[in-house]
Amino acid sequence: MAKSKWEEVKDKLVLIEGWARDGLTNKEIAIRLGIGETTFYKIINEHSEVSEVLKKGKEVIDYQVENALLKNALEGNVTAQIYWLNNRKPKQWKNKRENTESNNEEITKVEELLNKIKEEAENGNNG
Repeated sequence: MAKSKWEEVKDKLVLIEGWARDGLTNKEIAIRLGIGETTFYKIINEHSEVSEVLKKGKEVIDYQVENALLKNALEGNVTAQIYWLNNRKPKQWKNKRENTESNNEEITKVEELLNKIKEEAENGNNG
C-alpha cells in the first residue's frame, strides 16, 4: 500500500526544518518533497508539527540575518543603518514622511481665517 502524502512528509520533518533553516521558501520545500505547493500548504494547515518545524527552522536563519544586518549597520554600512532604523523606529525614520509643507499651508490658512473672524468680531462690537 502506498504512503499518503502526509506520511511521506511526516518522515521528513528533520529535512523540512533544515531546508527552512537554509532559507528555502515553502514552494521550494514542496518541490524537494515531490509534492505540489497547494498540497504542502494543506499539510501545513492540517498538521501542526509541520508548521512548527518550519517556524523553528526559519527562526534560526532570521536571527542570523538580523545579527548580520546589525553588525553591518554598526560597522558603518549606511544602507543597513537606514533599513534598521526604518524598521525598528518607523515613527522617526519611515521612508514616507508626511508633507509638512502642505500641513504648514493648512495651518496658515486656518490662522488667517481665525484672524479674519476675530477682526470681524472686534469691528462688529466697536461699530
